[in-house]
Order: sequence, then C-alpha cells, then structure tokens
Amino acid sequence: MKIASAQEMREIDRRTIEEYGICSLVLMERAGLNVAEKAREITKPQKTIVLCGAGNNGGDGLVAARLLKNLDWNVKAFFLGSETKASEDCKTQLRLARKFGVPVVSMHPDDKDLHAALVIDAIFGTGLSKPITGRLAETIKLVNASGNTVIAVDISSGISSDTGEVMGAAVEADYTVTFGLPKAGHFLFPGPASAGHTGKLTISDIGFPQELLKQDSLKLELPEREDMAMLVPERPSHSYKNTYGHVLSVCGSTGKTGAAMLCARAVLRTGAGLVTTGMPEELLSVYETLVLDEMTLPLPSKGGGLSAQASGAILDFMHGRGDVLAMGPGIGHTPDTQKIMAELISKCASPMVLDADALNSLKGNYKLLQKAKAPIVLTPHPGEMGRLLDVSAPDVEKDRIGKALFLAKESGACVVLKGVPTVIASPEGNAYLNPTGSPAMAKAGMGDVLTGMIAALMAQGLPPLDAALLGVYAHGLAGELAAAEKGVHSVLASDLHDTIGRAINDLLEVSSQDVHD
Repeated sequence: MKIASAQEMREIDRRTIEEYGICSLVLMERAGLNVAEKAREITKPQKTIVLCGAGNNGGDGLVAARLLKNLDWNVKAFFLGSETKASEDCKTQLRLARKFGVPVVSMHPDDKDLHAALVIDAIFGTGLSKPITGRLAETIKLVNASGNTVIAVDISSGISSDTGEVMGAAVEADYTVTFGLPKAGHFLFPGPASAGHTGKLTISDIGFPQELLKQDSLKLELPEREDMAMLVPERPSHSYKNTYGHVLSVCGSTGKTGAAMLCARAVLRTGAGLVTTGMPEELLSVYETLVLDEMTLPLPSKGGGLSAQASGAILDFMHGRGDVLAMGPGIGHTPDTQKIMAELISKCASPMVLDADALNSLKGNYKLLQKAKAPIVLTPHPGEMGRLLDVSAPDVEKDRIGKALFLAKESGACVVLKGVPTVIASPEGNAYLNPTGSPAMAKAGMGDVLTGMIAALMAQGLPPLDAALLGVYAHGLAGELAAAEKGVHSVLASDLHDTIGRAINDLLEVSSQDVHD
C-alpha cells in the first residue's frame, strides 16, 4: 500500500475534484460519514465532543457531528478557529450543522465539557505547518489528561503528517480514521499507536480514484502481508542443497563469537542450502564446539580478529564456492577491517549483505560502495548510519526516510535502516516502512539474525530489494511470534531461530489462501 505525504495527498484531492469532477463537499461528506461510523462502531450513543478547526479537517468533524446528532447522539461542537477565515467547505458544514441542531460554540472546552465524553479531534489533520502553542496547546493537553476515548480525523492534531514529530503539542488518540492512504506520520515515531498518538488506524475509502492512489510517483510504501507472501522462494520437490545457495558468513572475533552463530543459523533457518562461517583462525577451536549444521572457514587473524590478509581468502572462497557474502557482525573495527572492506567492495563479484562493523569500517567513506561489482544490501542501525554519513544518530532519527534514501542513492546499495519502523530504501528512490516487529526485539543480536535472513533470501535467488523487504518483514514477524511465546521482556535473538520457520509458514498460508480464493 502506498503512503502519501501531505503534499501528495493535497494533489490527489485536487486531481479528484478537478480532473474527475467529484465535488469537494462529496469527499467531505464521505470523510465525516466514516468518522461517524467509527464512533458508532466503538461505542453506544453517548456524550460526544467534536473539536473543529477552520480548515477542511474541521469540516470533516462537523459532518460527523451532524450525522451523529441526527441519530439522537448528545453532540456538541467546539469551533477553535475563526469562522470568517474558515475554508468555504468548512463554512458550509458550519451552516448545515447548526440547521441540524448541533450546538456549535466558538470557545475552548473545559474540564466539565470533557467529562465522560467521546472526543473527536478534527482540529488540524495533515495541514499543520507550524508548532501548536497557546490556548490550543492547553486544550490538547486537557484532552490528553481527560482519559476519554479519542478519535482523530485523518491524523492526530499536532503530529506532522510527513515526519511523525510532535509539533508543540499533539492529541493522543485511541483511534484514527484516515482517508485514501495512510500518512508517514502514522508510522514514524512518535506518531504511531505505540507512542500513544495514532491508536488503531482505519484507512477509509472516500472515493479517490484508485489510479491516483496507486500511481508510481508515490515513492513511499507499506509492505503488505499478501505481497510479502508472494516473495517467499519456492521449494520444488526436485532440488538439493546447492539449489538454495551457499552463504559465507564472516562474523565474530574474540568476545563476539555469538554474533557469528546467530547470523549463520539464521541463514539456514531462512532456507539457504549451505552456510560457511568464516572466522579468525585462532578462534577455530571455539567455533568447532559451536557448529552443527554450519561449516567453518578459518581466516588469517591478528589479535583475535581478522587480519588484512583475510580478504584474499574470502575472495577465493566466493570465487569458487560462495553465492552470497554476509559480513560484519562482531568482526571489530580496526585498520585491518578497513582494508578488508575496501578490497572486498572493489573486487568481490558476489552479492553482499554488510552489517555492523563492516559498516563501521566504512566510516565517512560510503562512496567507496559505488565501486562495487555486485549488488549490496546495507543494514545499519541509526548509530552506524550516522557514522557512515558523518552525522549524529539523532539527526538520522529525525529524518529516517530521507537519510535512508540519500544513502541508497549515493551508494547504489539497497539500504535497511533498522529501527521503529525499519526503513528499506532502494537506489531508484523508493522507500518502504516495515509494519512488523515487537519491543521484545530491542535486544542484542537481533541485527545479526536479520543479516543472515537477508543473505539467505538472496542466496535463493531474490533480488536485493525483495530479499531486504521479505527479510525485514519475516524477521519482525518472527519477533512477534517469539514475544507471544516468551513475553516481551524475555526474548533472545537466538529465540528467533525457532520462530523464523513459523513466520515463513504463516506467509505461505496467506499465499495458499490467495490461490484457493
């Protein structure tokens, strides 16, 4: 499903009205109807307060107020803008609301007004362009402190539609009814439900033409379960281990041997036929006590980590046996790893997934990736992304989509910016916000598992972007399944090894249902 910016949604609205001839008041009526229906869905008729601004979002709220009043609900509308400066459609809805007997007052509600009431937030929507201050901010804080159920119209007032940031003050909604397409602010923190601002999101059809909602010019998307199910690699009966690829996983150093096993086992659990773990040769005896299904490749080492000579051995393996190289978790950041990464990027003819210290070894030198001979997927967290781009992690968090798209374009690699939500960006300028995952996954080693999953999917023939999308989606789903079993506090990264298969099976069931339907 596409995700629209505020400007893109305004353009869709304009084209619907001007090119398709659908009256703006018709769109407003349908928007308000969907809000009213949501109110009726979640509660019995009760005291309802509708907070309206002077724009079209306020008009949507007035429609909902009128429709509920016509059903004998106890409704009162508080108009928090200037009636003389209201949009023309909003003025029309003001007149209609009053004709239908809705009490509309030009004042702010107090504690008594809000007591035991359903609140419909129709103050700003996606049109907010500056921070909310003064009396409006006080009213929003009063609503949030009331403990009432709140329905937001389009997006919670005070949340930036494009970035999810709080613009001074923001309504904390239990439900949001948005129109046509979701907005980035519904998913980017602190906008999402888990941060208390969006609540349960409903995406309502109010009559926008589907060709406008699916146009290629909309570059941000939300991966959907059915689409991810279609990406799961087939498993034909006439096949053997080499059919599904061989991954070389170069991970680990003294004190970080676990990273190697987390990555390698995730490779196999995600369907690759073979995995070889490349490690510093002086740690071979340690690894030999850990491996079972994995093979090992001792590499030239120094001080418990890789030496610069390891790059030659890695290249030889990839030239003769390997299909995909997964590189980085736990290898350390040293002058030797910097030399290794520079040589691998310029000489390795096999696809690579680069994570953790493989990225740290490229600090400030991401343009080196332009020399790559094969596709690359980068999987940084905000700190690693910041080091790559020479900015701070908070700067990355402020513009997760923009930073991921920038790195993808400048490096030519597919970028997986881990976090909430994880952003997947392609060099062609498309970005995706992953909808799966759990706070249980805020635990060391989760990224190592993800690296192995993406590498395994590439080894089975998926293009880098598809492998990244499915890998991230299934990784989050596996985390959800683990959390349901063990609780959000107790999940370990290694627990995902037991739920990856269940996650993939869940997706295969979705795909099977589609076929039967």
